[in-house]
Amino acid sequence: MDNNDKNEYLDNSELEKSKSHIIVEIIEYMANAVVIKTIIKKSTGNISIMSFDSGEGLTEKTSPFDTFAQIIEGKAEIVIDSKSNYLESGQGIIIPAHAPNFIKPNGRFKMIQTIIKSGYE
Repeated sequence: MDNNDKNEYLDNSELEKSKSHIIVEIIEYMANAVVIKTIIKKSTGNISIMSFDSGEGLTEKTSPFDTFAQIIEGKAEIVIDSKSNYLESGQGIIIPAHAPNFIKPNGRFKMIQTIIKSGYE
């Protein structure tokens, strides 16, 4: 567990390289939890896949880097600078660096998160 007051599970082991993966099947739902699996992690950025059980979300945070969030199963509400954005499978959004944001629970869903650390923010 990676968070003191929530059920959040983090797997930092990267996916096997040079092997095809069915992205939506890399991670499963866990009851009353957010599960995060690292796809690739580099000093220049990282890509993670996340699953959210019904009623689970992420609290407000601000990142010094641009983040791309793409829904790969289900639907989610991503709030950026107090503006709600409703996304469903196949849709993505760029969360600007330094913008307060959070993910509101909206049923079960899975998403890919890509963070680019350019170093110029």
